[in-house]
Amino acid sequence: MPNLPIPVVTISLLLASNIFMTFAWYGHLKFKESALITVILVSWGIAFFEYVLQVPANRIGHGYFSAAELKTIQEIITLSVFAVFSVFYLKEPLGWNHLVGFGFITAGAFFIFHKWT
Repeated sequence: MPNLPIPVVTISLLLASNIFMTFAWYGHLKFKESALITVILVSWGIAFFEYVLQVPANRIGHGYFSAAELKTIQEIITLSVFAVFSVFYLKEPLGWNHLVGFGFITAGAFFIFHKWT
């Protein structure tokens, strides 16, 4: 396996982690008839894989990225994954206000990553 650049590895692991996280946190909303304890245990099981990916992503990425930058990347990925999940899995549309709000959060990443001199 070739050595991939740290940003590629970090962002790929964070993306995969966030897919698991989104299903762990919100996937059960389609199964309201299931007992709460069942969805909690299933969610914990899914979340295990989130951590298996999230921890190495942060470990590998830290040093190349600051902790604040890692958190910012994770939040932008989370919003992106959630937007797709909400529309395609939960069948809940996103309104213009959601997109504007996500846009403001994404714009905040500019201030985190911009090198101020």
